[in-house]
Amino acid sequence: MKILVVTTWNDRLYEEYAHRFEKTYNWPFELKVYNEDDNLFDLVPQCKLFVERNKSRFDGKDFVNDFKTDGVRFCYKVYAYTHALLTYKEYDYIIGIDADSVFYTPITEDFVKTRLYIDNCMMTYLGRGDHYSECGFLAWNMKHNHTHKYALEMQKMYNEDLIYNEQEQHDSYIWDLVRKRFETQYQVKNLNIGDGKGGHVQARSVLGKYYDHTKGPKRKAAGKSAEFRG
Repeated sequence: MKILVVTTWNDRLYEEYAHRFEKTYNWPFELKVYNEDDNLFDLVPQCKLFVERNKSRFDGKDFVNDFKTDGVRFCYKVYAYTHALLTYKEYDYIIGIDADSVFYTPITEDFVKTRLYIDNCMMTYLGRGDHYSECGFLAWNMKHNHTHKYALEMQKMYNEDLIYNEQEQHDSYIWDLVRKRFETQYQVKNLNIGDGKGGHVQARSVLGKYYDHTKGPKRKAAGKSAEFRG
């Protein structure tokens, strides 16, 4: 099984926390980094256009409390991951992991095959019930006949500013929205490795002892989650 891991950061975030990702990454799979200050706009010009069109929408809002309506802040990951899905077709499985992650125990190809992948499922996600999913970890079956279409539909949501017709504009909401559309319209099956509960679902999942997603200001500052089970 040929597996690719993808993440994205910018120079400021690298200094704040993504350097821990780079230093500790120990999974036996190729890693592709999209740098928002280096290669992302060149690789995905639509991302730059989206940012330029919409960066003023968030003026006057609070960075912490109003994140659900900040489409620009979270667009970089969407464009990076969908670019990978549309470009690196030689892979069997592509995993997207947030840059505020710290790695401890490597996973194996067998772990992916038995715990994170099912042949007839398009993608793997960490569901939290009625709450939007935890999108610090997402993965796609590149051999599924709807994966390419899913990536195009995600890009369309941003290329045509359609996310601003929705109740929330952060990426977790949009990933879920399009996934659910595919489940309804095309009867696509997806693998939910979450427990349906809120909070730090990744720490409670099968991935919880392998790497730590230090999401949120306090965890990032500490460099570790209190919920980490490793």
